[in-house]
Order: sequence, then C-alpha cells, then structure tokens
Amino acid sequence: MRKAWKGKTVIRLLLAALVLFGAIRWFSAGDPVIYASNVSAAKLLAFADKGGAKPYAKLMQEAGAGAADQPGAGEPIAIGAADYADASADAELAETQDGGAAVLAWRNADGWVDWKFKVPTAGWYELRLAYMPLEGGNASVIRGVQIDGDYPFAESRRIELERLWKDAKYPYDRNEIGMEIRPQQTQLGGWSVKAASDYAVSSEPLLYRLDAGEHTLRLVGEREPVALKTLTFQPKQPLKPYADYASGHPAVEKAPADWYATVEAERFERKSSLAIQTDHWSEPYISPDPKGRITYNVLGGQRWRLPGEWVEWQMDVPADGWYEIDLKNFQNYRNGFPAYRTIEIDGEVPFKEMLHYALPYHKEFEITTLADGEGKPYRFYMKKGAHAIRMTADASELEPINLALQDTLADLAAFDRHVRLITGNYSVNAFDANTDKTRTWDMAKFDPQAEQKMQAFIDRLADIRNYINGLNRKDSDLSQAIKVSMSMLEEMRADINEIPNKLADFATIQSQIGAWMSTLTQQPLLLDYLVVRTPDTKTGLKAPTAWSRVPYSLTDFARSFYMDYDTRKHNKNEALTIWVQRGRDYVDLLREMVDQDFTPKTGIEVNINLMPNPNMLILGNAAGEVPDVALGIGEATPADYAMRDAVADLSKFPDFRKVYDRFIPGVRRAMAYDGGVYGLPEVQNFQMLFYRTDILERLGLKAPDTWEDVFDLLPTLQENGMTMNYPKADFATMLFQNGAEAYSPNGLKADLTSAAGQSAFKQWTEMFRKYNLPIDIPAFFQHFRDGDIPIGVADFNTYVQLLVAAPEITGHWKMAPLPGVRQKDGEVARWSPQGVSGAMIMKKSDRQDEAWQFLQWWTSADVQAQYAKDIESFYGIEFRWNTANVEAMGALTWPKEDLEALREQARWAKNMPYVPGYYFLNREMEFAWNRTVMGGMPAQESLEEAQLSLQREMHRRQKDFGIRTGDDLHVPQIEQPYEWEGPTP
Repeated sequence: MRKAWKGKTVIRLLLAALVLFGAIRWFSAGDPVIYASNVSAAKLLAFADKGGAKPYAKLMQEAGAGAADQPGAGEPIAIGAADYADASADAELAETQDGGAAVLAWRNADGWVDWKFKVPTAGWYELRLAYMPLEGGNASVIRGVQIDGDYPFAESRRIELERLWKDAKYPYDRNEIGMEIRPQQTQLGGWSVKAASDYAVSSEPLLYRLDAGEHTLRLVGEREPVALKTLTFQPKQPLKPYADYASGHPAVEKAPADWYATVEAERFERKSSLAIQTDHWSEPYISPDPKGRITYNVLGGQRWRLPGEWVEWQMDVPADGWYEIDLKNFQNYRNGFPAYRTIEIDGEVPFKEMLHYALPYHKEFEITTLADGEGKPYRFYMKKGAHAIRMTADASELEPINLALQDTLADLAAFDRHVRLITGNYSVNAFDANTDKTRTWDMAKFDPQAEQKMQAFIDRLADIRNYINGLNRKDSDLSQAIKVSMSMLEEMRADINEIPNKLADFATIQSQIGAWMSTLTQQPLLLDYLVVRTPDTKTGLKAPTAWSRVPYSLTDFARSFYMDYDTRKHNKNEALTIWVQRGRDYVDLLREMVDQDFTPKTGIEVNINLMPNPNMLILGNAAGEVPDVALGIGEATPADYAMRDAVADLSKFPDFRKVYDRFIPGVRRAMAYDGGVYGLPEVQNFQMLFYRTDILERLGLKAPDTWEDVFDLLPTLQENGMTMNYPKADFATMLFQNGAEAYSPNGLKADLTSAAGQSAFKQWTEMFRKYNLPIDIPAFFQHFRDGDIPIGVADFNTYVQLLVAAPEITGHWKMAPLPGVRQKDGEVARWSPQGVSGAMIMKKSDRQDEAWQFLQWWTSADVQAQYAKDIESFYGIEFRWNTANVEAMGALTWPKEDLEALREQARWAKNMPYVPGYYFLNREMEFAWNRTVMGGMPAQESLEEAQLSLQREMHRRQKDFGIRTGDDLHVPQIEQPYEWEGPTP
C-alpha cells in the first residue's frame, strides 16, 4: 500500500508541474508584433555591380517584370547532344546509342563541349537537358552553362543535374529488439529531363536571353560524368494565378464526400539527394506510433534543407474532382523565418501561388492546409488514378536579402581594409600588441567621407532589416543580429576618430551577421505525413497538445520498465562479441555485412553491440566483462591498453605482415608499443591545404608549396584585409617537417629541445607572433566560403562541408597537400599526423583466433570499399568513410584531382607515437605556446620548461609500469615517405 501511495503521489506531482508549466506559458505569451515594410526587393538590389557576371536576381530585376511574367515567343530549339561542334582535349567524350537515338557520353568532369544553334525569334528561353548520370560518385552532376563564351549570370556557372534515389525497401527491417534499421538507398537509373534551375534564386527555371541569329552553347565540366541526349531551349511559359487555374477546370464534383487518404512522408517514391533522410520521432499522434521503439516515421528536418532538394510521393484519388492537401509538419528550426517549398503535381506547378509556398515557423507539429493568405484552402483538380506530389526546398524569396547582405558586408570589409591602410594595422588578432590604443586620430583628415560612409552602412542595414521583418511579418534572429550591428556602427559614426581603435568591431559585425547568413538559404522542414482529401472532409487526424503529452509520456516511462532495450541479451552463445564506438546506423550496416559475408565464409557467429561511451570498455575490462574486439576506438587507446597488458599483440598472429601492409607506416605507428602492434587503423583523417582559386588569381597569387611561399603571400593577403588559417594546436606538423621528434627512439626521454625541435617551435610560434595569423577561427569553413580567409589548413571534415554546404563556390576552390619544408635534394617534406580510429583485440578474450579472422576480413580492401560505398548511400557524401586501407582508398569515388592531392599528403603521414606519459605532451606544448605568443617568453626558455615538465611525468609513469632506465620501447622511426604501388590516378 505504501508503494502504491508513493506512486500515485509522484504522478500527481508530475501532473501538477505540467499544469503549472502550461499556465505559465499561457499567461506569459503576449500578442505577437506584426511587422510591415515599404522596402522593396528592387531597393535591396540597387547596389552597384562589382564586376563579373551579375547575380540572376539582379539581372531579372533590371530586365523588368516582362521577362518573368510574359510568355516567350518562338518555337523550341532542340539540339542533339551528339552533334557537338567542338570540345576541349581533356573532356572524355564518346558517342553511343540509346533506343536508336545518338547519345553523348561525357565520361569525366573535365573540359568543355560546344554546340552551335540558331535562334529564329529573340526572347527569354529555358534550357532543358535530357540527361542520365553515369557511374561515378553519389553526388549530383554539375555543369556550367555559357552562351557565346560568357556566363549570362553568376548562377549559370553551376547547373545541377541530380541523381535520383529511393529506399531499397519499405517497410523497413527491424533488429532483434524491434528497432527499425535504416535501409540502403537505391539509385534510380534511366533518363531525366530537367530545366536548368537554381531554387536559391528562382522558383521557376532560369531564363536565358537569346537574340535572333547564330549562337554557341558551351557546357563546362565541374563534377561527375553524365550522358546527354538533347539540349532544348524552350520559350518561357508563365504560370497562371490560382483564380485562372480554378476557372479553367470543370466545376462538377465527382469525388466522394468525406474521403481522404494519408501518405506517410517516409514512404516516398523518389528524392533528389542522398542527404534527405528519414528520422525517428516519438510524441502523441505521430504516425506511425513508435511504441517505445526506434521507428523511422518522419522525413527531413535538417536533412532536407538545401535549395533544390526535392522529395516526391505517389497517391491515388478515387474520381475526377477537386481536392485539398494537408501537411503535418514541424517547422521549429529558424526562429522567425518560414520554410519555403515549391509544390508540383504530376511534374508541373499547378498555379503561381504554389511557387515558394511559405510554411510558418511554429514550435510543435501542426497540420497545415495549403491555403491563401486569408486561410482559404487551395483546391487542386485531379483526375481519377495515380498522381505524383513533389515538394522542393526553395529559398528564392530570400535572395534579395542574401545579395544585399553580401554586398554590404563586402563594402564593410573594404572600408575595414581602407582604415587599415591608413593606420598600418594589418593584424587580425584581438590581443594585437602593435595597436596603440592611446593614439588619437583625425579621421576626417584621412577620409573626409568617413562619417557619410558609416551612415550609409547603417541605412543599408536598416533597409535590409525592415525588408526581413516585412517578409516574415515578425522579428527573427537575423534581424536582431543586424540591429546589434547597427548599434556598433552608430557608435563609430558618433565618434569617427575612434574607428581605428575599433577595427575588431568590423570583424565582429561580419562574424555575427555571417553566422546567420550561412543558414539564410537553408529551408529545413520535417514532415510526418501528407493528406489528400475532398473539400470540407473531417479527417479526425490530430496534432499534439500539452495535455496529450502527459499520458503519452507516462506510458513511455512505464515501457522502460519492461521493454527490452539491450541487444546484448540477444547475443548468441559461443559467438564472437564486438563492441563498436560509432552510431547505430554504422553498426546496423556492419551487422548486415557480417551476416551476409563474414559468417557464411567462416562459420563464425558474431554479436555486434553499440559502445556509446569509451568508458564502457575501461569499466568492462576492470570487471572482466570485455568484448573480443573493439572497433572505432581512438588512436591512443591500443597503446594505452598495451601499457596495462590489456590488449592482444597482433604481431603474434599468422599473416600479420600481410594485413599490416594494408596501411601506411606513418599512420600505423600510433598503434605500436614496445615492439608490438596492438591495433589496426580503420579510418584516417587528413590535414590538407584549402584555397580559393578565384581570390588567389585575382590577387595574382599561387597556391603555396612551402612555408616560405606562405610567408611570401601573407603580406598581400593582409594588405587586402584577408588572412590564412592554421590550427593553433597543430605543433606536430611543424615538429615533423623540421626533422624533429617528440621522444627519443627508445621512448624514454622527451626530445623537444633538440636543435630541430627548437627550430620547429620557433616557426610554430612566429606564425602567430611575427606573421599575425589569427589565433582562433571558430568557423574557418564560413570564412573560407565568404572569402575573407581564402586559404587555410583544415581537415577532411572541411572538404566534405565544402562539397555539401557551399554550392555557390563549386569550381572556385581546390584542395592541395600541405606546404612543407624543402629538403637539400629539392623534395618538399610535408610530414603531418593523420588522426585515425582503429580496432583491437582484448587480451582477456578467449576467442582471439576468431577475432583475428574478423579483423583480417574487416580491414580487407574489398570489405572496406563496399562498406564505404554503402554507408555513403545511407547519408550522402557528408558521411564519407575515409578508409585507412590504401588499396580501398583508391577504389572510392574521389574526384581525380582530389585523390591525387590526398595520396600525396598520405605519403607524408607520420602520427605521434604513444609512450607512458604521452598525455602531457599536448598540454605542455599548449602551455609553451601561451607563454611565448601571449606572454612574450623567449621560445627556447619556454620550450625547455615544457621539456622538463613532460620528462618529469614520463619518469613517473615509467616507474608505475616497471620500466627501467636501460629499457627500450622501440618507437618506430619514419624517415622516408610512403611510396604508392602502381600509377598515380
């Protein structure tokens, strides 16, 4: 009775708390402020051209309303792709046949192809391409479109032709505890016809102005191979408004009353990108209800946000007639901004109002009927049978804001550089010791227009803010960021003589507005289902409420007491046990490959379990409950466990050398200790040099090959208000490139203060003291994208980000090996660590031979290549599996130029070895850097202090592990770069 009374009391308290929380929210919510604006898009786009091709929005604004709204003249102009007039030597072309029609197969992404054509009637035309992506990567095809040798507008540099995808199976499989398993993605073959488009700037196909006469169409290779059948210039056909659409169809109603059909969002027919993914959601009235299990029951969110990404569903209607469409959606991603979607039915936008349709910001799932501004539902005429409904992420309404902000920030940066030229202060470091804060300036003398320029910045930002608020009808985070920036500029305008002492404010303004601009064109939207129904039908479908969450949450809580959430309970007896420190989807794919390949080949049963926290391995080892194999572990873990005799020495197993040679020596040395090898690399990271080709070319600079080249180009960058990124914490690259090592060959002594070590430390610290590199750049990707830091050292994640999230600079950046130190023989040494995660066999395992068979299989080239291909098909290129197997690395779908750069840098891999006390190295080097760069301590003195502290900790740990003075830990010495077998791709 006492336990029951306590349970009822807890429930009552929970209910009371929820009621109180709801009441507080109810009474604290005031009426929203509705904003309006008289600032037009034309005013935002009235900025002066800065050279190069115009942005499409500005071009069409200057062309007038007739360009987009009036029907085009003339007939379609069809061009056979195989009838090309000229092509560059590096474009790999072949003529093939498809159903008797000639086809041009462009088997790489290099070069260009020209076609000649004649235009009978001048006008605005859409360019429609009949295409089929060829085997290559998983990314979409990209080509630039030139007319008569020029890009008509900036966006014509990047026309995207998507690959089409769908789930390999539906419904989804479930694992042994009832959790759904995300299926692989199947690429849909066949031909597609698409009009050149860019939903970041226009909801309708892009228009090309063609005068009467002869013209040349050129496609410029940017990404992925493609086959082309026809290229057609189609005269513009404007969309009708809803009133014309409604009056143009029969008024008779044949559809049955009170009819509706629901289409689950996750049950789509096609999608344009691997990145668009399903997700799992648990709340009242979600469909289907997961009932305590992982169920992929929603689609999109942050995985469906980029302009142009679309999803298509299929559904049937029972009779000819008028229907309405509901969307159960969640739109709580960008405060104050709606999410825009362009909606098509059977391949066509039915009427103008379905272009960039706005779904308002709201904090919960809602069932939204497609309706006009007054809430009156739109009706869609459909004939009996199957229909395709497509929704495309669309950011075109925000393009005037995007362009105006870009131009304003560019002018702010130019003014910043102008003031720096006056003051001679080129530093971008906040602590800059060279800035004399006590000096007074007469800015009116140096720039009589300074006050007017500041006022112009304020006025432009005010116009942009008013336009944003008027568009959204409410305030937003970006609007607030602009307001704060305006306040900073107003302070400068009030006392222009203080501007030289507030240069950091310009960077702050650009940073805080730029941070929101990076998400401006993103349009995340999460869908539960779509409903097609006859008008006025009551579906009974519901959205969650605060009260409905109470019993739902209590039910979920109760399930946790009796439902099985532990896959280990389902482990097979006498089977090999593997723990994986990665996400569930990685584990599901591994489990599938093991069941399909490894177990049938070897007869070895395998249990695979998630290891969400590495501490599980530590605690399990202490308790005697350890797996046979651990995957996804950090690179220091094998050596760490080897010091404690907790992990098996892999060098003792048969065929070890054959397996070990699958990896680059400089990478694998991180997993060696005291003459043994205790882990194998799985995936490896890369430090690479990224640079903006367009900006460096404009400044007359070349990508640096050595650090001397870097120091030569920095003055030019800094004089133009730009700089370079180098990760402050990366001392190892400088150490290795200067021929130094952190430890002696026997692993017992620190060796930081060798002559080479001192030279490396001096170079590392002078990069920030002498050459004024920025100390901390939280978002190098965004600065690189914006162009104010057009060159920098970053890792593999930046490469993926640039491919996925920076479409506007496609073709304007490259990746190269790191700058290095030129040797006496002329070769440039580019030594650098390449962080890895790996696999190891536990010492307490009684199935070590079977575990070794598994690692032989898992690290093989065929298995790694297949796993990389499959995991990328789950999520897209942003989840690229950069395998450490050298043979599999070349088998992945890298662009040729990028693979060459990666292979060159991989030759110079040299990871840090791990010895007792190793964890003090990073700490002491950071302290030494701070003492020298921030505190001004001489480099030699600071490094000696770091050496002393590191050596003290190494001695202490050597004593703990029973290591004596004369022992040798046999640290592998890497003196020569790796040489690839076979030709460079």
